[in-house]
Amino acid sequence: MTDVTAGLFGILALFLLMILRTPVAFAMLLVGFFGYWGLSGYRSASAMLLTESYSAVSSYSLIVVPMFVLLGNVASAAGYSRGLFDAANAWVGRMRGGLASASVLGCAAFSAVSGSSVATAVTLGKVALPEMKR
Repeated sequence: MTDVTAGLFGILALFLLMILRTPVAFAMLLVGFFGYWGLSGYRSASAMLLTESYSAVSSYSLIVVPMFVLLGNVASAAGYSRGLFDAANAWVGRMRGGLASASVLGCAAFSAVSGSSVATAVTLGKVALPEMKR
């Protein structure tokens, strides 16, 4: 089997697993492992699985993600994000699509303060979603 044929089978298997509602991460893991096994053998596939999965989750840059989420929750509990959203809503809320524009402006302001898009999504999502549903 050539590399191109294995790649096409892998793409088809990936789509099949996603149609069967397998989570994307697990579908990619299975297809990648079995594809590498088919091309290089079991020993190298299992060695790659162990080393790559450890190196992917042991990255120093992933340590800060929970802290940014914690910052977002603290800012939400303190009412900081609500104030940013209310200010943006007062500024552009009367225009057509003002609520969506206020959400974008509030996200931009909070992202400038926190420096994290993850914390911004968590914080402003808690504030803007109930307003949008209402």
